Amino acid sequence: MAFFAGAADKTATAANAVTANAADGNGSTSKKSPALTGVRRPLYRLRKSDVVDIRFTFSSEFDQTLTVQPDGLISPKGIGDIVSEGLTIAELRDSIRAAYAPVLRDPEVSVILRDFEKPFFLAGGQVARPGKYELRSPTTVTEAIAIAGGFTDQSKHSQVVLFRKVSDGVVESHVLNIKSMLVARNLGEDLDLKPGDMLFVPQNRISKIRKFLPMSSLSAFVSPAQF
Repeated sequence: MAFFAGAADKTATAANAVTANAADGNGSTSKKSPALTGVRRPLYRLRKSDVVDIRFTFSSEFDQTLTVQPDGLISPKGIGDIVSEGLTIAELRDSIRAAYAPVLRDPEVSVILRDFEKPFFLAGGQVARPGKYELRSPTTVTEAIAIAGGFTDQSKHSQVVLFRKVSDGVVESHVLNIKSMLVARNLGEDLDLKPGDMLFVPQNRISKIRKFLPMSSLSAFVSPAQF
């Protein structure tokens, strides 16, 4: 009897340990699994002008390539319009499967994102090549200016402005002294760009007054080093 009682105690102890470990890994406020608490990347959501391939495993005659229209809809053949803007690929697949259910029996559908707007940044003002550039990899402000051809002779690179859209109707701005960073050889404050950011390099004071003064008189009024 003593043997069985000891075995039972050990079994109960082991069961309690398993239960405690399970609680710690699946909901305890004191200890959580990193896999459960880690930050997850948000899924891509469709936007206007995105292009998707729709493929039917057993009904290839319904295969098609569609573009998200300016109103956010797509128009698969044989059925009505489907709202697609703002949906993930999985959500769009489920919507298409449900829409074709009255036409096809248990349709097996796959949706592939064929084309989408690439992440980009804008560079304007006194840079050599103003325009829109793809943001293909992590890029800082100074790197973005280099991609846009660098500063012009008329640039005021002590007051480069970074505009960033925070939400609909809200845009924040950061004024960066790129000149100071480069002189100090310290890029610790060189911000990383985010998709949709716009850089604007203003015109310096020398170039603003140059057209009003003879070139021989400029040096008497201003020193280029201060810009």
